[in-house]
Amino acid sequence: MTYRLGVIGGGQLARMMVPPAIELGIDIRVLAESEGMSAAIAATGVGDYTDLETVRAFTKTVDVVTFDHEHVPQAVLRALVAEGVAVHPGPDALQFAQDKLAMRERLRELGIPMPDWARVETPEELAAFLDDHGGRGVVKTARGGYDGKGVRVVTAADQAEDWFAALAEDGRGGALLVEELVDFRRELAQLVARRPSGDVTLWPVVESVQKNGVCAEVIAPAPGSAGKVAEMAARIGTTIAEELGVTGVLAVELFETTDERILVNELAMRPHNTGHWTIDGSTTSQFEQHLRAVLDLPFGATGHREPWSVMINILGGPTDGDLDTPLQQAAADQPTAKIHLYGKEPRPGRKIGHVTVSGEELDDVVFRARAAAAFFEY
Repeated sequence: MTYRLGVIGGGQLARMMVPPAIELGIDIRVLAESEGMSAAIAATGVGDYTDLETVRAFTKTVDVVTFDHEHVPQAVLRALVAEGVAVHPGPDALQFAQDKLAMRERLRELGIPMPDWARVETPEELAAFLDDHGGRGVVKTARGGYDGKGVRVVTAADQAEDWFAALAEDGRGGALLVEELVDFRRELAQLVARRPSGDVTLWPVVESVQKNGVCAEVIAPAPGSAGKVAEMAARIGTTIAEELGVTGVLAVELFETTDERILVNELAMRPHNTGHWTIDGSTTSQFEQHLRAVLDLPFGATGHREPWSVMINILGGPTDGDLDTPLQQAAADQPTAKIHLYGKEPRPGRKIGHVTVSGEELDDVVFRARAAAAFFEY
Protein backbone atom coordinates (compact mmCIF):
# COMPACT_ATOMS: atom_id res chain seq x y z
CA MET A 1 0.00 0.00 0.00
CA THR A 2 1.10 3.60 -0.62
CA TYR A 3 0.56 6.10 2.17
CA ARG A 4 -0.96 9.37 0.98
CA LEU A 5 0.11 12.24 3.23
CA GLY A 6 -1.26 15.75 2.92
CA VAL A 7 0.66 18.76 4.24
CA ILE A 8 -1.16 22.04 4.76
CA GLY A 9 1.25 24.89 4.12
CA GLY A 10 3.84 25.25 1.38
CA GLY A 11 6.86 26.63 3.24
CA GLN A 12 10.35 25.25 3.73
CA LEU A 13 9.24 22.73 6.37
CA ALA A 14 6.92 21.07 3.85
CA ARG A 15 9.73 21.23 1.29
CA MET A 16 12.09 19.37 3.63
CA MET A 17 9.51 16.63 4.17
CA VAL A 18 9.68 15.73 0.48
CA PRO A 19 13.06 13.84 0.36
CA PRO A 20 12.24 11.45 3.25
CA ALA A 21 8.74 10.94 1.82
CA ILE A 22 10.28 9.83 -1.47
CA GLU A 23 12.68 7.50 0.34
CA LEU A 24 9.83 5.90 2.31
CA GLY A 25 7.59 5.59 -0.74
CA ILE A 26 5.06 8.07 0.66
CA ASP A 27 2.82 9.97 -1.75
CA ILE A 28 3.22 13.47 -0.31
CA ARG A 29 0.86 16.23 -1.39
CA VAL A 30 0.94 19.89 -0.36
CA LEU A 31 -1.75 22.55 -0.12
CA ALA A 32 0.27 25.74 -0.63
CA GLU A 33 -0.92 29.23 0.21
CA SER A 34 0.21 30.63 -3.14
CA GLU A 35 2.10 29.74 -6.30
CA GLY A 36 5.88 29.48 -6.21
CA MET A 37 6.31 28.65 -2.53
CA SER A 38 9.22 26.60 -1.17
CA ALA A 39 7.32 23.31 -1.39
CA ALA A 40 6.04 23.96 -4.93
CA ILE A 41 7.69 20.71 -6.04
CA ALA A 42 5.02 18.76 -4.13
CA ALA A 43 2.14 21.25 -4.31
CA THR A 44 -0.97 19.57 -5.70
CA GLY A 45 -3.19 22.47 -4.70
CA VAL A 46 -3.09 26.19 -3.96
CA GLY A 47 -5.67 27.74 -1.69
CA ASP A 48 -6.76 29.37 1.53
CA TYR A 49 -6.04 27.15 4.54
CA THR A 50 -8.60 29.11 6.58
CA ASP A 51 -11.44 28.12 4.22
CA LEU A 52 -13.11 24.86 5.23
CA GLU A 53 -14.27 23.92 1.74
CA THR A 54 -10.77 24.40 0.30
CA VAL A 55 -9.17 22.31 3.02
CA ARG A 56 -11.94 19.69 2.90
CA ALA A 57 -11.42 19.19 -0.83
CA PHE A 58 -7.68 18.75 -0.28
CA THR A 59 -8.14 16.19 2.51
CA LYS A 60 -10.29 14.00 0.25
CA THR A 61 -7.14 13.25 -1.79
CA VAL A 62 -5.05 11.98 1.17
CA ASP A 63 -5.18 9.54 4.07
CA VAL A 64 -3.53 11.64 6.79
CA VAL A 65 -3.18 15.42 7.21
CA THR A 66 -0.31 17.26 8.89
CA PHE A 67 1.06 20.80 8.82
CA ASP A 68 3.87 23.11 7.78
CA HIS A 69 2.60 25.68 10.34
CA GLU A 70 0.11 26.00 13.21
CA HIS A 71 -2.25 28.60 11.73
CA VAL A 72 -5.17 26.51 10.46
CA PRO A 73 -8.22 27.69 12.46
CA GLN A 74 -9.63 25.46 15.17
CA ALA A 75 -13.07 25.51 13.53
CA VAL A 76 -11.61 24.05 10.34
CA LEU A 77 -9.59 21.42 12.20
CA ARG A 78 -12.51 20.30 14.36
CA ALA A 79 -14.83 20.06 11.35
CA LEU A 80 -12.33 17.77 9.64
CA VAL A 81 -11.96 15.56 12.70
CA ALA A 82 -15.75 15.35 13.05
CA GLU A 83 -15.88 14.09 9.46
CA GLY A 84 -13.37 11.34 10.22
CA VAL A 85 -10.26 12.91 8.72
CA ALA A 86 -7.00 11.78 10.38
CA VAL A 87 -5.42 15.07 11.51
CA HIS A 88 -1.99 14.94 13.21
CA PRO A 89 -1.39 16.74 15.44
CA GLY A 90 -5.06 17.15 16.24
CA PRO A 91 -6.86 20.33 17.31
CA ASP A 92 -6.87 19.38 20.99
CA ALA A 93 -3.07 19.49 20.96
CA LEU A 94 -2.59 22.27 18.39
CA GLN A 95 -4.64 24.75 20.43
CA PHE A 96 -1.73 24.99 22.85
CA ALA A 97 0.70 25.90 20.08
CA GLN A 98 -1.77 28.40 18.60
CA ASP A 99 -2.57 30.28 21.81
CA LYS A 100 0.22 31.19 24.22
CA LEU A 101 -2.18 31.94 27.07
CA ALA A 102 -3.86 28.55 26.71
CA MET A 103 -0.39 26.95 26.60
CA ARG A 104 0.73 28.70 29.80
CA GLU A 105 -2.48 27.73 31.61
CA ARG A 106 -2.21 24.07 30.61
CA LEU A 107 1.48 23.80 31.46
CA ARG A 108 0.77 25.31 34.87
CA GLU A 109 -1.83 22.59 35.45
CA LEU A 110 0.84 20.00 34.58
CA GLY A 111 3.40 21.53 36.95
CA ILE A 112 5.83 22.32 34.10
CA PRO A 113 8.46 24.93 35.08
CA MET A 114 7.92 28.27 33.31
CA PRO A 115 8.75 31.94 33.76
CA ASP A 116 6.33 33.79 36.04
CA TRP A 117 3.50 35.06 33.85
CA ALA A 118 0.08 36.67 33.83
CA ARG A 119 -2.88 37.29 31.56
CA VAL A 120 -3.36 41.06 31.19
CA GLU A 121 -6.38 42.75 29.65
CA THR A 122 -5.61 46.38 30.53
CA PRO A 123 -2.58 48.66 30.82
CA GLU A 124 -3.25 48.84 34.54
CA GLU A 125 -2.88 45.07 34.92
CA LEU A 126 0.35 45.18 32.92
CA ALA A 127 1.67 48.03 35.09
CA ALA A 128 0.93 46.02 38.22
CA PHE A 129 2.85 43.02 36.88
CA LEU A 130 5.83 45.20 35.99
CA ASP A 131 5.81 46.75 39.47
CA ASP A 132 6.00 43.24 40.95
CA HIS A 133 8.84 42.15 38.64
CA GLY A 134 11.47 44.84 38.86
CA GLY A 135 9.87 47.17 36.33
CA ARG A 136 10.56 44.94 33.32
CA GLY A 137 8.70 42.22 31.47
CA VAL A 138 8.17 40.49 28.15
CA VAL A 139 4.80 41.12 26.52
CA LYS A 140 3.54 38.72 23.87
CA THR A 141 0.47 38.58 21.68
CA ALA A 142 -1.43 35.40 22.47
CA ARG A 143 -1.62 34.36 18.83
CA GLY A 144 0.40 34.67 15.66
CA GLY A 145 3.87 35.61 16.87
CA TYR A 146 7.03 33.90 15.61
CA ASP A 147 10.68 34.77 14.88
CA GLY A 148 10.55 37.68 17.28
CA LYS A 149 7.23 39.04 15.97
CA GLY A 150 4.54 39.66 18.58
CA VAL A 151 7.14 39.91 21.35
CA ARG A 152 8.33 43.04 23.17
CA VAL A 153 10.50 43.74 26.19
CA VAL A 154 8.78 46.58 28.05
CA THR A 155 9.51 48.79 31.04
CA ALA A 156 6.19 50.66 31.02
CA ALA A 157 2.60 49.73 30.25
CA ASP A 158 2.23 52.38 27.53
CA GLN A 159 4.83 50.50 25.43
CA ALA A 160 2.07 47.96 24.64
CA GLU A 161 -0.65 50.57 24.18
CA ASP A 162 -1.15 49.79 20.48
CA TRP A 163 -1.66 46.10 21.23
CA PHE A 164 -4.29 46.87 23.86
CA ALA A 165 -5.98 49.22 21.39
CA ALA A 166 -6.03 46.47 18.76
CA LEU A 167 -7.68 44.09 21.22
CA ALA A 168 -10.34 46.69 22.02
CA GLU A 169 -11.01 47.39 18.34
CA ASP A 170 -11.33 43.67 17.62
CA GLY A 171 -14.46 43.58 19.75
CA ARG A 172 -14.05 39.92 20.73
CA GLY A 173 -12.28 40.47 24.02
CA GLY A 174 -8.88 38.98 24.55
CA ALA A 175 -5.71 39.57 26.46
CA LEU A 176 -1.95 39.79 26.21
CA LEU A 177 0.58 37.52 27.89
CA VAL A 178 3.22 39.11 30.09
CA GLU A 179 6.17 37.16 31.47
CA GLU A 180 9.07 37.91 33.75
CA LEU A 181 12.26 38.87 31.95
CA VAL A 182 14.25 35.71 32.64
CA ASP A 183 17.93 35.96 33.52
CA PHE A 184 19.14 33.06 31.39
CA ARG A 185 22.57 31.74 30.46
CA ARG A 186 21.44 30.31 27.15
CA GLU A 187 18.49 29.00 25.18
CA LEU A 188 17.96 25.30 24.61
CA ALA A 189 15.53 23.23 22.59
CA GLN A 190 14.27 19.70 23.13
CA LEU A 191 12.77 17.93 20.12
CA VAL A 192 10.38 15.05 20.74
CA ALA A 193 8.38 12.86 18.37
CA ARG A 194 5.25 10.95 19.38
CA ARG A 195 3.13 8.44 17.48
CA PRO A 196 -0.67 8.12 17.83
CA SER A 197 -0.05 4.76 19.47
CA GLY A 198 1.89 6.58 22.22
CA ASP A 199 5.54 5.75 21.42
CA VAL A 200 7.88 8.66 22.15
CA THR A 201 11.44 9.33 20.99
CA LEU A 202 13.81 12.25 21.54
CA TRP A 203 16.92 13.82 20.06
CA PRO A 204 19.66 15.21 22.31
CA VAL A 205 18.92 18.67 23.70
CA VAL A 206 20.51 21.47 21.63
CA GLU A 207 21.66 25.03 22.24
CA SER A 208 20.21 27.79 20.07
CA VAL A 209 21.62 31.27 19.53
CA GLN A 210 19.18 34.06 18.70
CA LYS A 211 19.93 37.28 16.82
CA ASN A 212 17.24 39.96 16.59
CA GLY A 213 14.68 37.47 17.82
CA VAL A 214 15.49 34.92 15.10
CA CYS A 215 17.32 31.62 15.51
CA ALA A 216 20.78 32.10 13.98
CA GLU A 217 22.81 29.07 15.11
CA VAL A 218 22.17 25.68 16.68
CA ILE A 219 24.77 23.48 18.39
CA ALA A 220 23.94 19.79 18.79
CA PRO A 221 24.21 18.51 21.42
CA ALA A 222 24.17 21.53 23.73
CA PRO A 223 27.70 21.82 25.18
CA GLY A 224 27.90 20.72 28.80
CA SER A 225 24.35 19.35 28.81
CA ALA A 226 25.11 15.71 29.62
CA GLY A 227 23.54 14.63 32.87
CA LYS A 228 21.13 16.91 34.76
CA VAL A 229 20.34 19.38 31.96
CA ALA A 230 19.67 16.65 29.38
CA GLU A 231 17.57 14.68 31.86
CA MET A 232 15.44 17.69 32.81
CA ALA A 233 14.90 18.72 29.18
CA ALA A 234 13.94 15.17 28.19
CA ARG A 235 11.53 14.84 31.09
CA ILE A 236 9.84 18.16 30.28
CA GLY A 237 9.57 17.37 26.57
CA THR A 238 8.22 13.87 27.13
CA THR A 239 5.66 15.04 29.69
CA ILE A 240 4.34 17.76 27.39
CA ALA A 241 4.12 15.45 24.37
CA GLU A 242 2.25 12.79 26.33
CA GLU A 243 -0.06 15.03 28.38
CA LEU A 244 -1.04 17.23 25.43
CA GLY A 245 -1.49 14.23 23.13
CA VAL A 246 0.89 15.51 20.47
CA THR A 247 1.35 13.41 17.33
CA GLY A 248 4.33 14.27 15.19
CA VAL A 249 7.34 16.37 16.11
CA LEU A 250 7.16 18.72 19.09
CA ALA A 251 9.80 21.38 19.72
CA VAL A 252 10.06 22.70 23.28
CA GLU A 253 12.08 25.91 23.48
CA LEU A 254 13.73 26.31 26.87
CA PHE A 255 15.67 28.77 29.01
CA GLU A 256 18.60 27.54 31.11
CA THR A 257 18.71 30.16 33.84
CA THR A 258 21.67 31.53 35.76
CA ASP A 259 20.29 29.84 38.90
CA GLU A 260 20.27 26.44 37.13
CA ARG A 261 16.59 26.10 36.33
CA ILE A 262 15.16 24.84 33.05
CA LEU A 263 12.04 26.80 32.02
CA VAL A 264 9.71 26.38 29.05
CA ASN A 265 9.64 29.37 26.71
CA GLU A 266 7.63 28.30 23.63
CA LEU A 267 6.12 25.22 21.94
CA ALA A 268 5.93 24.29 18.26
CA MET A 269 4.00 21.22 17.07
CA ARG A 270 5.80 20.57 13.79
CA PRO A 271 9.40 20.23 12.63
CA HIS A 272 11.35 23.19 13.94
CA ASN A 273 14.33 25.35 13.01
CA THR A 274 16.32 23.98 15.96
CA GLY A 275 16.01 20.51 14.45
CA HIS A 276 17.30 21.22 10.94
CA TRP A 277 20.71 19.85 11.94
CA THR A 278 19.12 16.37 12.11
CA ILE A 279 18.91 16.15 8.32
CA ASP A 280 22.66 15.67 8.11
CA GLY A 281 23.68 15.08 11.72
CA SER A 282 21.25 12.44 13.01
CA THR A 283 20.49 8.88 11.93
CA THR A 284 16.86 9.96 11.43
CA SER A 285 15.96 13.55 10.60
CA GLN A 286 13.11 15.38 12.29
CA PHE A 287 11.33 15.46 8.93
CA GLU A 288 11.49 11.69 8.39
CA GLN A 289 10.50 11.12 12.01
CA HIS A 290 7.54 13.47 11.66
CA LEU A 291 6.29 11.47 8.68
CA ARG A 292 6.78 8.21 10.57
CA ALA A 293 4.97 9.64 13.59
CA VAL A 294 1.85 10.97 11.86
CA LEU A 295 1.53 7.74 9.84
CA ASP A 296 2.12 5.69 13.03
CA LEU A 297 5.16 3.93 11.56
CA PRO A 298 7.98 2.62 13.78
CA PHE A 299 10.50 5.31 14.71
CA GLY A 300 14.04 5.59 13.39
CA ALA A 301 17.07 5.98 15.65
CA THR A 302 17.90 9.53 16.78
CA GLY A 303 21.61 9.29 17.58
CA HIS A 304 24.36 11.53 16.21
CA ARG A 305 26.36 10.53 13.16
CA GLU A 306 29.24 12.66 14.47
CA PRO A 307 29.95 13.96 17.98
CA TRP A 308 28.98 17.54 17.00
CA SER A 309 26.71 19.23 14.48
CA VAL A 310 26.31 22.98 13.96
CA MET A 311 23.53 24.54 11.91
CA ILE A 312 23.72 28.17 10.73
CA ASN A 313 20.67 29.89 9.24
CA ILE A 314 21.17 31.84 6.04
CA LEU A 315 19.30 35.06 6.71
CA GLY A 316 18.66 37.65 4.00
CA GLY A 317 21.06 36.67 1.25
CA PRO A 318 22.42 38.80 -1.63
CA THR A 319 20.40 41.90 -2.47
CA ASP A 320 20.47 41.09 -6.18
CA GLY A 321 18.85 37.72 -5.52
CA ASP A 322 21.71 35.78 -7.14
CA LEU A 323 22.43 32.70 -5.03
CA ASP A 324 24.51 30.92 -7.68
CA THR A 325 27.72 32.79 -6.91
CA PRO A 326 27.67 32.37 -3.10
CA LEU A 327 26.62 28.75 -3.51
CA GLN A 328 29.60 28.01 -5.72
CA GLN A 329 31.95 29.89 -3.40
CA ALA A 330 30.67 28.20 -0.24
CA ALA A 331 30.71 24.73 -1.81
CA ALA A 332 34.29 25.19 -3.04
CA ASP A 333 35.59 26.69 0.20
CA GLN A 334 33.84 24.28 2.60
CA PRO A 335 33.30 20.93 0.86
CA THR A 336 32.20 19.23 4.10
CA ALA A 337 29.35 21.73 4.61
CA LYS A 338 25.83 20.63 3.71
CA ILE A 339 24.03 23.58 2.12
CA HIS A 340 20.24 23.71 2.02
CA LEU A 341 18.47 26.45 0.04
CA TYR A 342 14.72 26.86 0.26
CA GLY A 343 13.88 28.27 -3.17
CA LYS A 344 12.91 31.62 -1.63
CA GLU A 345 13.69 35.09 -2.95
CA PRO A 346 16.27 36.80 -0.71
CA ARG A 347 15.25 39.81 1.35
CA PRO A 348 16.60 41.30 4.60
CA GLY A 349 16.11 39.00 7.58
CA ARG A 350 14.36 36.25 5.62
CA LYS A 351 15.35 32.62 6.20
CA ILE A 352 16.36 31.43 2.76
CA GLY A 353 18.39 28.38 3.75
CA HIS A 354 20.77 26.84 6.24
CA VAL A 355 24.20 25.25 6.45
CA THR A 356 25.13 22.25 8.59
CA VAL A 357 28.58 20.89 9.39
CA SER A 358 29.31 17.83 11.55
CA GLY A 359 32.57 16.56 12.97
CA GLU A 360 34.76 15.53 15.88
CA GLU A 361 35.90 18.89 17.29
CA LEU A 362 33.35 21.56 18.16
CA ASP A 363 35.56 24.58 17.47
CA ASP A 364 36.43 23.25 14.03
CA VAL A 365 32.80 22.44 13.23
CA VAL A 366 31.66 25.93 14.29
CA PHE A 367 34.38 27.56 12.17
CA ARG A 368 33.52 25.56 9.05
CA ALA A 369 29.77 26.15 9.39
CA ARG A 370 30.18 29.90 9.88
CA ALA A 371 32.68 30.09 7.02
CA ALA A 372 30.23 28.44 4.62
CA ALA A 373 27.30 30.59 5.71
CA ALA A 374 29.37 33.77 5.47
CA PHE A 375 29.39 33.59 1.67
CA PHE A 376 25.65 34.27 1.70
CA GLU A 377 25.80 37.27 4.06
CA TYR A 378 25.35 40.72 2.59
